Formats: sequence, C-alpha cells, structure tokens
Amino acid sequence: MQQSSPPLDNIAELLETGDPQAVSDILANAHPADIADALEQLNPDQRPIVWEMVPHAQTGEVLAELGEEVFKDLASDLENEDLIDSIKLLDIDDIADLVPDLEEELLADVLSAVDPQTRDSLGEVLSYPEDSAGGLMNVDATVVRDDVTLEVVLRFLRQRGSLPQQTDSIYMVDRANVLTGILPIERLITSPIEDTALTHRLENPVIFSSLDDQETVAKAFADYDLVSAPVISEEGRLLGRITIDDVVDVIREQAEHDIMATAGLKNEADVFAPVAKTSRNRAVWLGVNLITALLGSWVIGQFEGSIQQLVALAVLMPIVASMGGNAGTQTLTVMIRGMSTGTISSVNLKNVLKKEAMVGVLNGLLWAVVIAVIATLWYKNVELGLVIACAMVANLVMGAIAGVFIPVLLQRLDIDPALAGGVALTTVTDVVGYFAVLGLATWFLL
Repeated sequence: MQQSSPPLDNIAELLETGDPQAVSDILANAHPADIADALEQLNPDQRPIVWEMVPHAQTGEVLAELGEEVFKDLASDLENEDLIDSIKLLDIDDIADLVPDLEEELLADVLSAVDPQTRDSLGEVLSYPEDSAGGLMNVDATVVRDDVTLEVVLRFLRQRGSLPQQTDSIYMVDRANVLTGILPIERLITSPIEDTALTHRLENPVIFSSLDDQETVAKAFADYDLVSAPVISEEGRLLGRITIDDVVDVIREQAEHDIMATAGLKNEADVFAPVAKTSRNRAVWLGVNLITALLGSWVIGQFEGSIQQLVALAVLMPIVASMGGNAGTQTLTVMIRGMSTGTISSVNLKNVLKKEAMVGVLNGLLWAVVIAVIATLWYKNVELGLVIACAMVANLVMGAIAGVFIPVLLQRLDIDPALAGGVALTTVTDVVGYFAVLGLATWFLL
C-alpha cells in the first residue's frame, strides 16, 4: 500500500530530542487518521503537546478517528473552547459518534455552537439508538422529486456545485418526502436526458429502516457491495443515508470487540492509560476468573482421598479439562460468529447442536484412544487408561454442548456472549473434566 501522508512513527523520538518544528512539519501534511494513530501511540503527557501542532482545519477529523478512551483522556487536558471549535466542524454523523463521550455541559455548548439546521439534524440522529441504522446515518442525502426528467436532475446537480462524499446515487421522493426510488449516478450520466428519473431507478434496492441494527447494516453492505444506502422511517419517509466509511468503522469495532472481549477488555482501551486505571479495569474480570477457578478447586477437593491413593489422577486430569476447554472454545467461537452474522438462529439451532455433538463424540473417541495408550504405557495400568479415555469422551461432548448453549443463554440474559462466554465455558469444562476423571477413578479403581 502506498502512503500519501508522511510516516509518523518517529514523533515520540522527535519530541524527546527537542525538535518540535519537525513534528509540526510532519503533521502539516499528514492525514487525520494517521495523526489519530500517532496520538494513540504517545504517552498521555505527550498528547496535548502534539495536539497543539495539529492544523486547526484537521482537528475535528482527528478527534473523530480517536478511540473512546484516548479521546476522553485528551479532552480532559484541552480547553472546552478548543474542543467545541473542532467538533462543530464535523459532519453530523461524526458529531453523533462523539456525543456519548462528551460531558453534559460540554455537549450543551457544542449544540449551542452549531447552526440551527445542524442542531435539528443532530437531534434527529441522536433520537435513535447508537447501534441502529438511524444512529449511523447522515442527513446529507442528495434528493430530487420523482416526477422530473434526468435533464432537470443534472441541472440541479450543476447548480449545487458539489456532492457529499460517497455519493453514488440520487434519492427520489414524492411530495410527502416518501422515498420512491434510487437513481444511480451511472444511470444518470449514461441515460437519455429526456427520460424521467423514475424510469431509471434501481430494481429491488437495499433500504434500511431507522431501527435496523448495525450488524444487519454491515452484513448488507458486505453482501451487496454497497457504497451508500438510504434510511427511511416507518412511514417510508427518507431520513438520511448510511455510507461505506461508517460501515467500515462498525466492522472494525466489531472485530476489535471480538478480540478484546475474550479477555474481558474494552475494545477502546488505551494502551498507555495509567497503571492504576488499567489495573482497576482488569481487576474485576480477574476476580470473576478467581471465582470460577475456586469452583474447579472445590470439585478436586471432594476427591482429595482418591488423589492421595492414585497420584496419577493429578497428573492426567488437567489434560482432560484442557482438551474439553479447547473443543468447547471451537464450538463457542463458531456459535458467536454465526449468531452475530445471522447464520445461526432458533430455526437451525437444533441442527447445529446435533452436528457439534457428533463432532465432540468423534474427536472424543479419537483422542480418548490416544490418551488411553499414553496413560497405560506411562503408568502400566490399563484400567487407568480406560478411565481417562471415558472422561475424555464425556468432556469433549460436554464442551461441544456447552459451546452451543452458553452463548444462546447469555444472549437471552442480555449479556454479551463474546465477553462472558469464555469464562462460563471454561468453568463448565473444568468442572466436568475434573469430576469425570476423579468420579470414574473413585468408582472403578479405588
């Protein structure tokens, strides 16, 4: 990939060597997204210094590109007037993205600073949930009446002089502002100018309701290669449009969330946040893990006498628990991914369960034979090998079943499966694995 902006990796080094002019020169020709990345790579005490060197015309766009935690940290070090001057220059959808991170007093000042039309449009966007199509949309759609000719549309566009970014279609409405058609720019340019606009509208266009969730929007953009798409009200009135740049942000945030949630972390976490703050944020999740670990230890404690009589159980049972956890994690990952994309639903959940259970049985039998041979040769005890083999099959099957049901249950409880699923699954496979090994050994060997 060719980069049009200069590299910003050496900004920290330039600050340490006392060369602020070089930093200023680099920032003057840098893209806002690159500047935001550079700010996130700096220590918190260096960010305000670099911020003062960012060209004023780009400050708003830089703020829009920052992660939540970094934005809040930087905002706390800046004067409110500077923030307001930067934010008010942004598009409405970008302002709406920053609103949840603003203090109420600062938000009121921002609303007072923008013009009345922007304030009204921003209020409409903010009236919808943040993760809905209405919350994603911008109100800058290019609109014409549906009873005009292409010649009139072209004349109208020339009079405007410019079009909003990512404009690949013109939206047609009737007198009540109800969306009646979408006219691609390509058809506008290549069709006879005497034709009416409706004649060349898209067949079966993708249209979003204002309350459609952002995952539905992202999937449609990916499936149909969309650049933009209209958002309508329940009555069919055109409210605005969603563009590909906003959808890319949604997809990126979802990917970051899936990665960070497995460790119980926020996807907007600041890598260079103070130690005390980072420790506090992570302590809660470590506490949850401690509780689940204590549950597994309690199960082991119930069979303390069995372990004392046959020490090999202490050596082999972590293998069974680990294998069950890994098998369950594979199923859990497939489930969470399928549920987020809509591939898995209540309609086909039973088929998914059957398939994953059979996979658990087959893998359980395969690795049961392997661990039975190893245990038998290691401890010269055939019965011990059979016990470990049976426990392996039981735990891999249970891991598969738990991997299916845990995300479904968490979703019904309005808990993020990506955040809590891993801990719940580990608890199940550890407890079942320990209980299967120790219980079977106590029953058959002691």
